[in-house]
Amino acid sequence: MGTYKLIALDMDGTLLNEDKKISAENQAAIREASAQGKVVIMSTGRGAISAMPFVKELGLSTPLVVVNGSEVWASPDTLLKRTLVPIETIRNLHQLAVENDCWWWAYSVAGVFNRESEGLDMDQHEWLKFGYFTDNAEKLQRIRDVVSSWGTLEITNSHPSNLELNPLGISKATGVETVCQLLGIAMSEVIAMGDSENDIAMIREAGLGVAMGNAQEEVKRIADITTVTNNEHAVAQVIRTYLLT
Repeated sequence: MGTYKLIALDMDGTLLNEDKKISAENQAAIREASAQGKVVIMSTGRGAISAMPFVKELGLSTPLVVVNGSEVWASPDTLLKRTLVPIETIRNLHQLAVENDCWWWAYSVAGVFNRESEGLDMDQHEWLKFGYFTDNAEKLQRIRDVVSSWGTLEITNSHPSNLELNPLGISKATGVETVCQLLGIAMSEVIAMGDSENDIAMIREAGLGVAMGNAQEEVKRIADITTVTNNEHAVAQVIRTYLLT
């Protein structure tokens, strides 16, 4: 077993239980790890605005990776790096959603917009990520095939019924690597935990890649280990087994 210095945590389906809460067990383990000088960071598909209340709840002042790596924060109040999706690409992604009559949402620097956003002028915003949701698997695959043919975007998901699009070359892995460079830590000293396609890159690159018990099968296949589910305090179990001395 390596000596791990940092743990990168996906939020939904990993740190958060099905009620979107951080269990007392997970909280206690994170605070104990921080007290021992270990670095605990969020690495999430959520935007900063959505992630920050949980970061504050845990009392963390560490870096964080949000919007699947499109933003990296040096601390909760200091943006380190931001990678935008070109407006032309956003227009094309939006058109694809309209053509396929499916729910869409998009993260901009200003906040999250979706199909119900009134009077949205896309040209007035800087964009970080675009997403689709549909229970129609055939429709979802059709959208994936079209976007894939462009060759300009990272295509992942955070649920089997959605797609998440980030700039090519941007992922949670690149975000965590940026944090490691900032802190002088090697990726071999990182534990990464997640449950969905958007976690695969960081799970693969980390010294210890952990798939949740509730993870998608592809995530379990590439992970070093599979732990218990997000309703069974998996984060606490992994921290106590692999991070704490």
